[in-house]
Amino acid sequence: MGSAHTPKRGSRGYWHRSRARSETPRIKAWPETDGAEPYLQGFAGYKVGMTHAHIKDYRPTSTTSGQDVLMPVTIVETPAMKVAGVRAYKRTPYGLETLTEVWADKLDRFLAKRLPLPTKQDAESKWKLMDDEPLLEDVRVLAYTQPNKVTGVPKKIPEVMEIRVGGGDLKARIEYAKGLLGKEVEASDVIKAGSMQDVIGVTTGHGFTGHVKRFGVKLLTHKNSKHRRMIGTQGSWHPAWVQATVPNAGQHGYHQRTDYNKRVLKLGENGEEINPAGGFPHYGLVRNRYIMFHGSLPGPQKRLLRFREAIRYHRGVTIEAPEIEYVSTQSKQGV
Repeated sequence: MGSAHTPKRGSRGYWHRSRARSETPRIKAWPETDGAEPYLQGFAGYKVGMTHAHIKDYRPTSTTSGQDVLMPVTIVETPAMKVAGVRAYKRTPYGLETLTEVWADKLDRFLAKRLPLPTKQDAESKWKLMDDEPLLEDVRVLAYTQPNKVTGVPKKIPEVMEIRVGGGDLKARIEYAKGLLGKEVEASDVIKAGSMQDVIGVTTGHGFTGHVKRFGVKLLTHKNSKHRRMIGTQGSWHPAWVQATVPNAGQHGYHQRTDYNKRVLKLGENGEEINPAGGFPHYGLVRNRYIMFHGSLPGPQKRLLRFREAIRYHRGVTIEAPEIEYVSTQSKQGV
């Protein structure tokens, strides 16, 4: 009698499983858009936690479509971000290369603790260089968060990131970015309720873990010599090395991951309408604007998450705010 078939345990879609280089996620690809007006294609916020809500099922192919269903939701606090600079890229045979960048005249004092700020610049000549460059390919803004406005995050030094300007032609993008320089940008200026976003974050870290916890392999029998929480073999005789497909102990978690096509259920103005009794565990109270996403998102509480306009095709999605009947504000601490 043949043995029962069991699939491989643990995903090997990502390798090498090393720790993320930075807790601020890096976005390497942005969707191309045909919009007539320029706009920012991303934003950032701090993960608060999860709760549940009664929402009219917006999915057209669902068996409960149009009915009031219970959905798990994730809250992300999104205080306003500030635009510190504008960066232009030119096209080269080796990819994109920085052409020039213009920084705002007045920046927050906390930003100087993150990176050295420029003291002198010839802004006019740099703007003119952007207009005259024939190989100009892309325009992005250098934006930074304001964690000092968030009581649930115990830090004041902001995170700095690039956000692409999409829509319109290149000259319109430059003028749009120029108008944002030194100003605050709200999440509602970038994201609409009902839209689909890709959420990028660094997952919860578990340190160096063994075979069973890392890949979920089966425990060896009690007759095995000296160990049970290990694998039975390190692979075939040839090739004469241990292949990457063999589940071994190593780093578990703290990897950058992307959740594709997450639905934005609501953009809230004040956290009082969703704060549970006693606050969110390990976070506290939401005091700024927030975004409610359908489902779970990577990372623990207080972790910085970045949002990007959905880059993959999503079938049957219309951008309209779902009908939310009720959001749970009961205590999450069991009291």
